[in-house]
Amino acid sequence: MPYRYQIAFWNLENLFDIEDSPRRNDKLQRAIGDDLEGWTQALLDRKVSQLASIIRQMNDGHGPDILGVCEVENEYVMNLLVQNLAPLGRSYAVAHHDTPDQRGIDVGFIYDANLFNADKKFSHFVMRRTATRDILQVNFLTTTNRIFVVVGNHWPSRSGGAPIASAGYRAIAAETLAYFHQRILEVLGAETPVLAMGDFNDEPFDSSLVDYALSTRSRTKMVNAKVSRFFNLMWPIMGQELGTYYYNNFPNVLDQFLANKNLMKGNAPIRVLPDSVQIIRFPEMIDTGEYPKPIPFGGMGKQVNNDGFSDHFPIAVTVVEQD
Repeated sequence: MPYRYQIAFWNLENLFDIEDSPRRNDKLQRAIGDDLEGWTQALLDRKVSQLASIIRQMNDGHGPDILGVCEVENEYVMNLLVQNLAPLGRSYAVAHHDTPDQRGIDVGFIYDANLFNADKKFSHFVMRRTATRDILQVNFLTTTNRIFVVVGNHWPSRSGGAPIASAGYRAIAAETLAYFHQRILEVLGAETPVLAMGDFNDEPFDSSLVDYALSTRSRTKMVNAKVSRFFNLMWPIMGQELGTYYYNNFPNVLDQFLANKNLMKGNAPIRVLPDSVQIIRFPEMIDTGEYPKPIPFGGMGKQVNNDGFSDHFPIAVTVVEQD
């Protein structure tokens, strides 16, 4: 029988190490120390417990096979999260790389080491005047020794709701993704399956995704293009009045999956199921007010809600591998 994998992604909303952590360098401590005032081990443990309670419910209670995350400070907090997933009985491991982001937040992956081997890892530097997150590429090998490349993204923010002023930064990140997508195919082979995911801080129709990352809603255009394009798997969700993130109570689909054509072929050894894409919205995560937005945990200068989770909803998609 074919293997079925659930791949998920979640912006964990400022999953930071404790105030005055010995794992934080002096420069970063000076930059974010004031915002971390009062961020105790107890609060960190509570936030990790809240996040883990959702992750354990994913994939029909089995947990995701690969989980991409962003807004994590370091490998320590990712390992805390893995420890809280122990009731699932899975062999979760962490793929992470420290980046030069000015707030110290990174992108990473949690994956089942019984299903995947993180064969190689690359952190692609995004050229920007002020430091930002790198793009993290992990070349996974499945148990059948097939390559499956995943690429984690957390593009520069909308700067407090001003997407036009910060659009150029996301265009740079998008060009970086498109460049390395092409390089992956050149180095690993033209048939290599690539799944990009992340918080892109833009929506599927924005120029950064369409014109620079080269993603499209047209399968025909993706297949026939002379350049390496992605198919944006989030388009069917658009128009459903749902979002992965809410700004001023408007739903935004900022968290997305982009699949290359090698994942879209019906006879591909590893293929994605486009109709399986979902925004994960368990009842306890959803605000009970008029707008069904996520309940944030807070921190980093914002009021903490011990019953919150993250200001983003996670997303998930199913990938099938032939036996």
